[in-house]
Amino acid sequence: MAELASEAYVVGFPLVFDLEQVERFVSAGIGAVPPTPYNVFGHGRTLAGPDDTFVSINNDTVYSMAQVDLSVGPVLLSVPEAGERYYVLQFVSAWTENFAYVGTRATGGGAGDFLLLPPEWEGPEADPADAAAGPTRIHFPTRIASIVGRWAVDGEDDLPAVHALQDALTLTPLRRSLTPPEGVPPVVPGASEALTFFERMRVWSQAFPPAERDRAALATYAELGLTGDVPVGELPAEVQAALETGYAVGKEALEASLRTGAPVVDHWQLTLHSFDYNLDFFEVGTLDDPAWTLDDPRTRYAVRAGAALGGLWGNHGYEAVYSATYEDADGNALTGEHVYRLRLAPTPPVGAFWSLTMYDLPGYFLVANAADRYSVGDRTRGIVYDDDGGLTITMSTTRPTDPTQAANWLPTPEGEFRPLMRMYAPGAAVLSGEYRLPAIERIG
Repeated sequence: MAELASEAYVVGFPLVFDLEQVERFVSAGIGAVPPTPYNVFGHGRTLAGPDDTFVSINNDTVYSMAQVDLSVGPVLLSVPEAGERYYVLQFVSAWTENFAYVGTRATGGGAGDFLLLPPEWEGPEADPADAAAGPTRIHFPTRIASIVGRWAVDGEDDLPAVHALQDALTLTPLRRSLTPPEGVPPVVPGASEALTFFERMRVWSQAFPPAERDRAALATYAELGLTGDVPVGELPAEVQAALETGYAVGKEALEASLRTGAPVVDHWQLTLHSFDYNLDFFEVGTLDDPAWTLDDPRTRYAVRAGAALGGLWGNHGYEAVYSATYEDADGNALTGEHVYRLRLAPTPPVGAFWSLTMYDLPGYFLVANAADRYSVGDRTRGIVYDDDGGLTITMSTTRPTDPTQAANWLPTPEGEFRPLMRMYAPGAAVLSGEYRLPAIERIG
């Protein structure tokens, strides 16, 4: 029974972790984005820093985020004219499926309207005959879903222009109602972290049913009490004990998978397909293509859970590619005790921009440093390119004395760390694997 509970932990983790962040967003905010009610965009007005404790938060863009609750019925999304500026609005279901994209790659830089429809909505707004004359329809897989917006920012001087775009981004419920959005169903905390987790899984998986293909997996956890009406805290002692053990085993395995679960080339994890577990919901901007769908049931749930833990609300590879590394060219852990060099020659081929961001372990957070620099990329002011057009980045806890190394310095935490490369609108060479990131060399 404990083994079954560990499987249940992996299957349920994305839902529970996602909805915990949804609740966190509306009550306390996330990163630089303040607490914001459902069906309203909250905006980060500054680039992320070490005070923004969110998993693998980026330092390249400012965020515009909304938790959309369609218990109020259809909602109209209006986006402004963005021109040549890169932006993306990513739609993520409660089970963390990326099911739609609006933005530079998906829909272009022009202004537009999009009608957001609840699951199985049968109102007049869903009439296909009206679709050609009205806004683009986006059908939600779950009643609550997240819109994660990112706007490229070219330095502090560019922020006012981005703020104007953020302010023009709106969500408007089509139906007036005095009844507020239902929100995430409340769950009374249990006697332990494990029992609280499984009670949230029990309640929330019923409130937000997964795709049809995934319901059979949930049904197998009936003997653990995760599909019924009895609170986990009232289950027999032997079942609670199995849940406690399964939680510990599943949690340890999931955390370990972040280091070992993805293929590795030149010591970089290839996460090109880490978000390909959506097999059922393909709205505007998504690619319903075998090349971007992971349908192996033996690995799909584990990949989905790992993606949530290591990079919740990350994009599909065709929108942005993420590659992380934990080790140097000799296979040793990256740590602030040493000095490292990464030479990019050529630099990543992208349609938008690329950046390398530094995170600590095990939190995957940005860490304060004397330079107030958390990433280096093609838009970093003052970087010095090599004679051949490549770029050599120095990573260390203290500022290099050499002027060129100092210009290209990416500060590291004192302990172990994980750099993460992001490539927005990746070029064909990135998607095919022809372009490879070189290993990080220890030089001191």
